[in-house]
Amino acid sequence: MTTRITIRKPDDWHLHLRDGAMLKAVIPFTASHFGRAILMPNLIPPVATTRDAIDYRERVLAVLPAGSKFKPLMTCYLTDNTDADDVERGFKEGVFTAVKLYPANATTNSAAGVTDYRKIMPVGMPFLMHGEDVDPEVDIFDREAMFIERYLCKWTKQFPGLRFTLEHLSSKDGVDFVQSVAPQVGGTITPYHMILTRTDWLGWGLKPYMYCMPVIKTAKDRDALRKAATSGAACYFLGTDSAPHPIAKKLSVSGMPGLFNAPVAIETYARVFEEERALDKLEAFASLNGARHYRLPPNEERITLEKSLWTALPEVKVEGPDERALIYRGGETIEWKVVASAN
Repeated sequence: MTTRITIRKPDDWHLHLRDGAMLKAVIPFTASHFGRAILMPNLIPPVATTRDAIDYRERVLAVLPAGSKFKPLMTCYLTDNTDADDVERGFKEGVFTAVKLYPANATTNSAAGVTDYRKIMPVGMPFLMHGEDVDPEVDIFDREAMFIERYLCKWTKQFPGLRFTLEHLSSKDGVDFVQSVAPQVGGTITPYHMILTRTDWLGWGLKPYMYCMPVIKTAKDRDALRKAATSGAACYFLGTDSAPHPIAKKLSVSGMPGLFNAPVAIETYARVFEEERALDKLEAFASLNGARHYRLPPNEERITLEKSLWTALPEVKVEGPDERALIYRGGETIEWKVVASAN
């Protein structure tokens, strides 16, 4: 039985760091174990121009732990009024790694998102998607499948040279579609979508800290995600979608979607890969496939994980009056532990 593995330092291809005090509180958890991360632009106001991205990157770099070599990769929040020339300039100058599509009102801070997809077609660089159809007539558990059917399957044919990333895959439909059109489309998979089902979330009392977008689905969907991630297929790669919220907003009457999982992310992925008897495929999923999709070199540094029990913090303190953020699997016994990580 394998009890210790060393892999190239992983990257997080879908991460929310927020801003201000929350950014400062949560960034050490990612910077300690990951080499790079694609940062989501759904701030208030959003990161919608090259200037916005430069300013946000500087704020991130300013609060990195001393000695950290972590590299933030910036994305542009697409709106109906996105200036394609500005985005192209930002991409050529190395500011933007990709553009991000949020359907308007699909998830946290997405009110400024796209309402008419025809308006964003001139933008031609790596294209990240919150892939859900938010038509009120579409059932919330079918949003991913309907987005693929109505939009993405057509876009891949219309723009055969464009690289797409369907983020936070949550359904068997999403898994199957990505595989069918790879390598044009890649898909990120979160740790919690590979563990939880909607019965965990809703079956024995509503657990608002499990609420995310896209929502957790059935055991069939969870199992498809596990098989995909651990298959070794290059079209699937790590994206935590770690999304911290102040407890008051997370547990309010209309709670915010998102699970803050960065403190236990790579360790939870290791658990899933061990359970699927695929630890030998963890490095490809966590450290190689995403870099290949974005045409970047893999990290040279390594991290070592050991089968060693420890207890995750239940929450992280954020500067401000009684501000805290709940941690996914907080208070639980975690099966794997990072015991060596080079900066």
